[in-house]
Amino acid sequence: MNRTDALTALLMTVLLQPTFAGQGSPAPTGDGEGEVGEFIHHEQWEGPPPTHAMVRQVAAMSRSTIVVRNGFRSIQVNTDALGLNFLGDAANEPSIAVDPADAARLVIGWRQFDSVLSNFRQAGYAYSHDGGQTWTFPGVLDPGQFRSDPVLAADGDGNFYYYSLSALNAVELFKSIDGGVSWSIPVPGFGGDKEWMTIDRTSGVGRGNIYTVWNSQFSCCGLADFARSINGGVSFQSPLSIPTPKMKWGALDVARDGTLFLAGSTLNQAGHLISRSTNAQNKNQSPVFDFVNAVNLGGVTRGGNGSATMPNPNGLFGQVTIATDHSDGLTSGNVYILGSVDPPTADPLNVMFIRSQDGGLTWSTPVRVNDDASSTAWQWFGTMSVAPNGRIDVVWNDTRNTGVAKKSELFYSFSVDGGANWSQNVAISPVFDSHLGWPNQNKIGDYYDMVSDNSGANLAYSATFNGEQDVYFLRIGDTDCNGNGVTDAEDIATEFSDDCNGNGVPDDCERDCNSNMIADTCDVADRTSLDCDNNLVPDECGPDFDFDGVVDGCDDDRDGDGTLNSTDQCPFTPLDIQANDRGRPISDTNGDCVVSLPDLVRLVGSSPSRKCLWGPGVPLSPTCTDFYDYDVLPGEGGDGVVDLFDVAKFMIAFGRE
Repeated sequence: MNRTDALTALLMTVLLQPTFAGQGSPAPTGDGEGEVGEFIHHEQWEGPPPTHAMVRQVAAMSRSTIVVRNGFRSIQVNTDALGLNFLGDAANEPSIAVDPADAARLVIGWRQFDSVLSNFRQAGYAYSHDGGQTWTFPGVLDPGQFRSDPVLAADGDGNFYYYSLSALNAVELFKSIDGGVSWSIPVPGFGGDKEWMTIDRTSGVGRGNIYTVWNSQFSCCGLADFARSINGGVSFQSPLSIPTPKMKWGALDVARDGTLFLAGSTLNQAGHLISRSTNAQNKNQSPVFDFVNAVNLGGVTRGGNGSATMPNPNGLFGQVTIATDHSDGLTSGNVYILGSVDPPTADPLNVMFIRSQDGGLTWSTPVRVNDDASSTAWQWFGTMSVAPNGRIDVVWNDTRNTGVAKKSELFYSFSVDGGANWSQNVAISPVFDSHLGWPNQNKIGDYYDMVSDNSGANLAYSATFNGEQDVYFLRIGDTDCNGNGVTDAEDIATEFSDDCNGNGVPDDCERDCNSNMIADTCDVADRTSLDCDNNLVPDECGPDFDFDGVVDGCDDDRDGDGTLNSTDQCPFTPLDIQANDRGRPISDTNGDCVVSLPDLVRLVGSSPSRKCLWGPGVPLSPTCTDFYDYDVLPGEGGDGVVDLFDVAKFMIAFGRE
């Protein structure tokens, strides 16, 4: 691709908004109630990206949320570099992956809506290298590209993978080899709506194989609904069709011996299915599926029909999850299936569990995990993972204590005997309203995700503690945020680590923006640092565009001229955008605090009245170059011309004002 082609492609990616038949009114979501028990759901590109006017509302910030319930601490993930929450956006449908060789390295991906006024979503992600105590949210993968249904996983060598629906029935895979800090370009992965992924992390011949499955009703490739990569995600082999009867809303897992198991709902959602492949691990053979059998999970998988009397009106009430036991104990080799299902009673939804002890051929009687006596409570988004030692962890949303479908608490239970018995259920989050913060679609996603280890579990879930949809990380069990092999509680108890704010997190794992060896919250609490805007971030770490010593959040006169006027309008210009001494981005030619299409017309327009003209070899005055030439080269300034690379940089960087 030559420079002109690259410029054209880049500008098209950044600027153009697609046109759809019927545009002008909200596009149908494709979600609704079909036949008996059948929920019709299809993720698709439903409209253009939000305009800059929509995104501007996200400029407002508030403190991030850390909530505690019964000793369980949930940390908001989708925040800025200072840990502040973005107002006016939405984040849901999270998936989590953990490096099996370094439990301190985690990555969470989610559907990122930059404005709740638009249904356009992108691939949000954040990474943590301290066991989930702090998170970095750099933005989105492939900015400007519609993406949905994120699924993350890590291989046995600590590489992370992000599998994402990118357009109508098209799916792509990103790979990170540095703990989620940077990602490869997307690789075509086949697929379709509600895809899922798992990776072989055994020491067998299939180690590193990536397996994917999706809903055959909305497939890239006819009836094909399964694909495999045998080269670490560099490419995928031609997709295959799992034998009938077909399944959907399912998931996969690899057993200790390399056998691949799949489970899901039937296409009409009247029952559930299990399948397996014993040879998919063999890179030299085409995968063959040994059987597709019906299983009784004690109910049917459901989704909303748009009714406000349901917890997730236009979304699923949970996917089917499958997990295998890799332990050395009596439960080794067991296969487990769990889901939130509608039982054949008046009870709207229960979390039900079954197990197989013979490789998926026969299954136990369904067991109800939720221990409430209520016949009207909703137990939805049931999610399961299995620890290496065989402990089974389960979480779900529960309305037993509120009696209101939209008011849920997150609950947890575990089993150490292969699911024969379950611990008493415990609430691990405060109540939240699942009807808040809908991003132009009436749901909070379709699933949660969890990864277990021997001492606990790492959970990614969505909730509305801020009054909007945000993604949270919750560690269930002991933590070791500084990676010294000692639990955080022991570090604090032995005074190896301080805990100045008494929140149970060693200070050496807390954010310290001014590098004074004191946690920011303690700086503020003991007034070592001022916090005039009450965001728990020391003022010396906040932006101060007019350099008057007053953080912009507390400075009405942002340009420091002694007068409140139009030049005091741009307090939230990103740190990576050059700004003048009034905090206005210098590429904002029309003074509205947003770098938008009118600015770009002024910048690259061909009118003779424009001082800065774009064109190969066009000489620019030093003033013009200084103001608009942003594509900095290694070891140099700009390249001496103002061209579409500069334009693209403005637009991409301005994902948030």
